[in-house]
Amino acid sequence: MEWVKALHVISVIAWMAGLLYLPRLFVYHCDAEAGSKQSETFIVMERRLLKAIMTPAMISSWVFGLWLAFGFQMVAIDDIWAWVKGFSIIGLTGVHFHLASYQRAFAQNENTKSTKFFRMINEVPTLLMIVIVIMVIVKPF
Repeated sequence: MEWVKALHVISVIAWMAGLLYLPRLFVYHCDAEAGSKQSETFIVMERRLLKAIMTPAMISSWVFGLWLAFGFQMVAIDDIWAWVKGFSIIGLTGVHFHLASYQRAFAQNENTKSTKFFRMINEVPTLLMIVIVIMVIVKPF
């Protein structure tokens, strides 16, 4: 079980790093002229971050997390904290796929969002992470 926990934490750290970094790349990408060398560099960076780090980390976070929750009988069905955590993780997953759609828009030079928008979006994973950590550590419900 300790190995599964360690792999889960490693996966979550990698996933969160990407969820926090990708919107920051979008902020800078907004200022690059479409088709420029700088824009093309951002497109490569964003694609690699999403495909090589974020998506595998998200998948392994889910696999190891579900393994911990159900494989070792660590969560009871009436634990409200676990439900809040679960819905927050679903929210993080939604953010992930939402960011992936923005990455595709940038790759096709079709972004319509502003730097201000991406600065605000950048806070969503942080807020969800705070809720998740409080649910796991404090278990207030």
